Amino acid sequence: MRPTRVLLAAALIVCCTRSFAATPEVRDAHASFLEVRTRQKDLHAVSSARVKGAIAHLDSCLALPVIEAPQGRMIIPRHYLTGSDGPINPAEHEATAPYNAFERRITAGMNRYVATGDLSEAACAQQQIHAWAQAEELMDYDPKESSQAWYQVEWTLAATAVAESVLVNDRKLDAATIQQDMAWLNHVAHRMIDFEATHPAHNNHHAWRALGAVATGVVTEDTKLFAWGVDVFREEVDQIDVRGAFPLEMQRKENSIHYQAFALQPLIPIAEFAERQGVPLYAYASKSGKTIQDAVLFLTQAVADPSIVTVYTPVPQKLRPLSRDFYSFGEFYLHRFPSRPESIAMQAEMQEATYASRIGGNTTVLAGDIR
Repeated sequence: MRPTRVLLAAALIVCCTRSFAATPEVRDAHASFLEVRTRQKDLHAVSSARVKGAIAHLDSCLALPVIEAPQGRMIIPRHYLTGSDGPINPAEHEATAPYNAFERRITAGMNRYVATGDLSEAACAQQQIHAWAQAEELMDYDPKESSQAWYQVEWTLAATAVAESVLVNDRKLDAATIQQDMAWLNHVAHRMIDFEATHPAHNNHHAWRALGAVATGVVTEDTKLFAWGVDVFREEVDQIDVRGAFPLEMQRKENSIHYQAFALQPLIPIAEFAERQGVPLYAYASKSGKTIQDAVLFLTQAVADPSIVTVYTPVPQKLRPLSRDFYSFGEFYLHRFPSRPESIAMQAEMQEATYASRIGGNTTVLAGDIR
């Protein structure tokens, strides 16, 4: 290697090492995981039939019923009847219905605001958030009593903070209401991550809590929350093994591939939030040289050939048909890395609109290719 190239490579290493060593800071409280004004402008010129169809079938916050905040202590039955795989517990679905409906309604209003600029939809979403903020929802629980309640908090917080990160760009919303709602989000986020001191976890739940912390940290200008979530992203990348898998997700038997995707669902939005604050998380590499791209590549390889996970589990995988949320994170990834092999593989699978309320609702509307 020529001396000038050696010096350049060394300079890049020093630069990147310093950027990752420094404490991440919130630079712009209005910087969501997408550039809202640019996306609104782009959607006015959309030619993609897929994106047009997604816009045409958006829910409306105004048309959906108001979701009252659940009363009393959060006690939610476990998702699986036994352990961490196998038959699903129907009682959990019933207990989480109001949280799912809440997420659907706020993201519906936010999505329509992005797609059409409809300020009444943005106001509707904010009013729904405000109702739960006034009720101090998502605060009355203990993971030792109900671990599933803790999980629900992380998901609903992520959905709410992500939606809020877009809604704050509507300057016509009532500033006092937004400040009250942000104070609530901040309290929920800090309480949620405080439990990790006594209940450490490094699987997908760790990543979901990180997304809630990052999004809340941005909108409330709380560097502690933001930096905590960024550190979790790095911890998750540090776990990626030689094949690109998250080892803890590979322990989920018939759902191993599903949980590889489920872990990526919050991690990619975290990277998007961080990049908009000047933190280059997509470039972060573990000591073994792995990046988040390796985890996405492994997922697409496993979808194409599920037998590659037999080194982790002999159990046949549950995959087909892929759900609407499976590649929801892929809309953002494709937008940033359109030509990578894993992007091309995902694009071939993403024939219909993708949706995941916990990362913004209709992700095709938020980030899908408009061409």
